[in-house]
Amino acid sequence: MKATFVLLASFCSSAIVLAQNSTAGISPNKFENLPLGKILPAGWLKDQLAVQTNGLGGRQHEFYHAISQTNWMGGDGTYNELQEAGSYWFNALVPNGVLANSDAIKKRTSDFLNYVISHQDTDGWLGPEVNTTLNRYLWGRYPFLFGATQMIEADPSLSDKVVAAIYKFVQGANSMIKNNKGLEDWGKARWFEFAITLQWLYDNHPNGNEALLTETMGLLKSTGYPWEKVFSDQYFPKGPTEGLSNPLGLQYMWHGVNVAQALKASAVSYRMSGSQTDLDNASSAWDKVFLYHGRPSGVFGADEYLAGLDAVRGTELCLVVELMAAASYLYQVIGDLKYADRAEKVTYNALPATLTGNMWSRQYLQQQNQVASKKMNPDPFPTDGSYSNVFGLEPNYPCCTVNFPQGWPKFISNAFVTTSDGASLVHVYLGPFNTNIQLQDGNSVQVAVDTQYPFSDTLKTTVTASKAFTYYVRIPGWVSGGTISINSGPTQPLSPTNGLQPVKVGGGLTQILLNLPAQIVTEQRPHGSVAVHRGPLHYAFDISRKETVLKRDSQQPLAADLQFDATAAWQYAIDPSTFRFHAGTALPTLPSPIYDAEKPSLSISVTACPISWSTAGDTFVSSPPTSPNCTGSTTTIKLIPYGATKLRISEFPVFKH
Repeated sequence: MKATFVLLASFCSSAIVLAQNSTAGISPNKFENLPLGKILPAGWLKDQLAVQTNGLGGRQHEFYHAISQTNWMGGDGTYNELQEAGSYWFNALVPNGVLANSDAIKKRTSDFLNYVISHQDTDGWLGPEVNTTLNRYLWGRYPFLFGATQMIEADPSLSDKVVAAIYKFVQGANSMIKNNKGLEDWGKARWFEFAITLQWLYDNHPNGNEALLTETMGLLKSTGYPWEKVFSDQYFPKGPTEGLSNPLGLQYMWHGVNVAQALKASAVSYRMSGSQTDLDNASSAWDKVFLYHGRPSGVFGADEYLAGLDAVRGTELCLVVELMAAASYLYQVIGDLKYADRAEKVTYNALPATLTGNMWSRQYLQQQNQVASKKMNPDPFPTDGSYSNVFGLEPNYPCCTVNFPQGWPKFISNAFVTTSDGASLVHVYLGPFNTNIQLQDGNSVQVAVDTQYPFSDTLKTTVTASKAFTYYVRIPGWVSGGTISINSGPTQPLSPTNGLQPVKVGGGLTQILLNLPAQIVTEQRPHGSVAVHRGPLHYAFDISRKETVLKRDSQQPLAADLQFDATAAWQYAIDPSTFRFHAGTALPTLPSPIYDAEKPSLSISVTACPISWSTAGDTFVSSPPTSPNCTGSTTTIKLIPYGATKLRISEFPVFKH
């Protein structure tokens, strides 16, 4: 049974007012996540994780200066390894190593954890600032704490040692905040990241420290950015932010990654307050971000700062993976289908689109309409550099190199949850997975999901249980005419409630066959253009390209900076009345890596015609022309899953055929 509290906090002259009530409790999550390692990928998803493990994500610690071992084991600490790089890397590679069962990664993350804890200061501080006069800022430790709590979940034998170290740090942080130390703008903007770890401690290892935890949560919130104001109608920008004055005087309130992370803020507050207002704020903020800045690939535009709706403006890779993490957290706290639907769309579209198929090179910024990947002159990004859409080791800023590997592992580790009472299992993210857990009353449950989803509409699930229970599977909002069959019985139409299809599972073996077809739909975009979707996948015109190697890392030549130039016409308008879906040829296993040109077999064909569509220099395309005239005969073009494209058009002008 979880410990209970109610927190009412205000900050005035460093004082905290707390009200505790033994009859009320910390607001429970709608669903509870499973410990790291209880959910494993299968099929194509297992292969995708293997590609990452053998690529830049899983091997960067062998050579990359930002997190090489010499930088934290006896090195000079000049890269602030627990201010960003090391923390990001640790948070990402802990689940990567466990889920891929990589002994090399598990050893490296274990060594990192042990090194950091063994060098903890007597006042609890963690990081290279120990025994120095360097300033101490709290934020960089927050991702490290995420990694540490994941390691405890994967290996409970670490609990005593690691939990004690975390509590020592919490005590020191509490004292720092009371003395107005440790919080610069990044820390104030991301206060809820620390609060999530504190709530994890309260839920799993309270150890008599409830008062410390509640007080520290209150201190964080009351000294942090007021995100409910940032996301309010009064202050939230409804278009690109360059040239706008900052109405709240908060330096990073419109920073894209901060916004992606801060979508969790009101849900974190809800767990502290139990207030419906916090839930309403979380929902409103989510909707507002995508209304004014959303992208068909599932993310939102922010080439450093919020960028509006234009297809050529960028989205940072760090934003992509932080949005995925936020969506999982929000779904587990609130249970609204919209969070899970978007998490799946982002994962199956935006994440692979900004990485090369072999995952050895990544972008800083991706674009919905991206006709070149090169040093840009002119540059469409008001704040970020002209190298930002090159695929490479560290184009523009290095943060995304160390942060992006959290994407696939955390998606996998949040694919199943349990109901808050621990009696039922819920399959949230659709794809090939295996899980083996114990539910309430010692009910041992194993689940194997055999599917090529999202490259197929069919899921075959085998559930083996020692006792009867209700199994749930999420039915995405885009499903049209879905059906279910139990143990080869009659096919029945789906009847989900709040997006969840219940299945009565008996003791023993139960087989579930789901068919989740979808219609081709268009999304209206600026300038009269349209984007194309079917099911969880967004579709784009894949522009054939020439690849030029700009440079290679001196220690690891597979880590290369790549320039892509278009080698074929891409200036087309389409007739949406002519869409045809092509499922392709079913294969026993999907090609590897699946997210690369010509690898997915499914496609959508559409009638198109060439048009006049200008570029800025030879680097980026202008806005889609409205109601363009055809400049030649009609033809048929093929659209493929957006994630498999690296140069693309995905927001199309429209003509009538």
